[in-house]
Formats: sequence, structure tokens, C-alpha cells
Amino acid sequence: MRRVRSIAGDSVNLLLYRELLRCDDSAEEALWRLNPQLAEQGPVLPAGVGIVLPELDSRSLAPTTVSAWD
Repeated sequence: MRRVRSIAGDSVNLLLYRELLRCDDSAEEALWRLNPQLAEQGPVLPAGVGIVLPELDSRSLAPTTVSAWD
């Protein structure tokens, strides 16, 4: 597991995207499980908060196509 520090104005989604190039529900859930104290910081994190990043399986970043005619 890798440890990082937040930048002023970070949100959990922004931090996940910047560090892991993912901000989906499973990545966010894994981060909250590793960092339960993070909720005390509020939706916008102050600078310098230590965060443990989850180790996630790599996923295809290709979006799924949705058709109105399916």
C-alpha cells in the first residue's frame, strides 16, 4: 500500500483520480475502508492529510457504449 498526502482542496474522488487514474465506486469504497478517519475531514480535504491508497486490480478504462435502441 502506498501513502500519499492531500493537497489543499482535494476531494476523495480527485485524489483517487490523480493517484490511481480511477474514481469509481469500488475504488472509493476501498479507500474509505483503509482510511475511516478521513470522513472527519469533511468533503474537501485540507493540505497534508496522510492517506493510504488501496491496491486495486487494473481495469479497462474503455467506457461501455449505451444505445437508446437497445
